[in-house]
Amino acid sequence: MPRLFTALLGLVDKFEERGVHVPGADDGKISPWRDFGWLIAAWLVAIGFFILFFALAA
Repeated sequence: MPRLFTALLGLVDKFEERGVHVPGADDGKISPWRDFGWLIAAWLVAIGFFILFFALAA
């Protein structure tokens, strides 16, 4: 379980590294990696659990 948690934190850190807030750079555009990095990581983990659940149930 700790390896899974470490892998998840690594994925989240990768999203956060791609989207660093720069003061004065707020031009109204939405950057999915910067603004929704945690949500994207959670979505990928949820899809992974969904696939794993049905793979084990079959």
